[in-house]
Amino acid sequence: MANNNKTLSAAGHAKKDEFYTQLVDIENELRHYKEHFKGKVVFCNCDDPYESNFFKYFAINFNHLGLKKLICTCYAGSPVVYTQLSLFGDEEVIGEEPSDKKPYKIEITHVDDLNGDGAVDLTDVELLLRSVDGKPTLLKGDGDFRSVECIELLKEADIVVTNPPFSLFREYVAQLVAYDKKFIIIGNQNAIHYKEIFPLIRDNKLWLGFGFQGNVGFFINTHYEDYAKSSQHKEGMIRVSGVMWYTNLDVTKRHEDMILYKSYSPEEYPKYENYDAIDVSKTAEIPCDYDGLMGVPDTFLDKYNPDQFEIIGLAESSLGVSIGLSANLTEEQLSALKAENPSFRRGNPIYRDKNGVLKKPYSRIIIKRKK
Repeated sequence: MANNNKTLSAAGHAKKDEFYTQLVDIENELRHYKEHFKGKVVFCNCDDPYESNFFKYFAINFNHLGLKKLICTCYAGSPVVYTQLSLFGDEEVIGEEPSDKKPYKIEITHVDDLNGDGAVDLTDVELLLRSVDGKPTLLKGDGDFRSVECIELLKEADIVVTNPPFSLFREYVAQLVAYDKKFIIIGNQNAIHYKEIFPLIRDNKLWLGFGFQGNVGFFINTHYEDYAKSSQHKEGMIRVSGVMWYTNLDVTKRHEDMILYKSYSPEEYPKYENYDAIDVSKTAEIPCDYDGLMGVPDTFLDKYNPDQFEIIGLAESSLGVSIGLSANLTEEQLSALKAENPSFRRGNPIYRDKNGVLKKPYSRIIIKRKK
């Protein structure tokens, strides 16, 4: 991910990888899920209500979406909480001194036209938060999503929507799955390769949403250094490459067949040396007439229709070994392949190009056509 993602890498090591999501990005994604929210309790459990655009989106659209309840909690140890990107343009916070600021929750069951202007907007949300009905409640713990208080709120929720810390993504998703929750969350594209995450994708328990343009997000930034090139820099923003939306809510794109136009030929689609599958270098070039196993790039997941294809596994590391990659090779043959191409590992697919040179593709998902 080169320079554009130095910040994400450094932040991940420091466990400081929390970013404010732009309202426009939230709107662009969530407009596809409107039918899922009616009568539901939405929980944003990584969001300071006074600063989060997730809270802003759901509060303003509370009636439009037909929500039953909106819950937001913030984490006291977050490096971005209390930095006051206030939604209301003031300095209102919980507590008088920075040392007194504690995590809190806000629960909303209605948003009314409090200023009487004939519409419900952010001004009405501000008035609600200043009223008894919208008054924040201090939490006893630190507001961490793993805390007892937040887990109790999670149990009450129907759908969780937020941008969780990337460094805790595995644990965060594991909790959502354990409590059988629906969710729409932001994560790094590398999460696709996590041994805890990919099986969920394979088993159709998690998939990609509609996404950011080019898998690049610009997040509101007051805390981190932006390493983006001058031509890509946006004032007050941090550019993070390789970000996407993950969800387990059904979306229309998930049922759209991919148009296949290429025909199979052994010359164009080499067979792996260590697995009974062919290599497909571009998702758009999946052959329409091949019924065997195929190794395709990660970009396939953005077009994946479970009615059209079956995902067999990820051809990488231990996950590749688990589906039989290199099972047909002896230790001597494995050593010879690695000597010829040092980047090769047991769980990776490998093939010879037209010139006989041993090639290891960057990343491959093994799939099979259903129809």
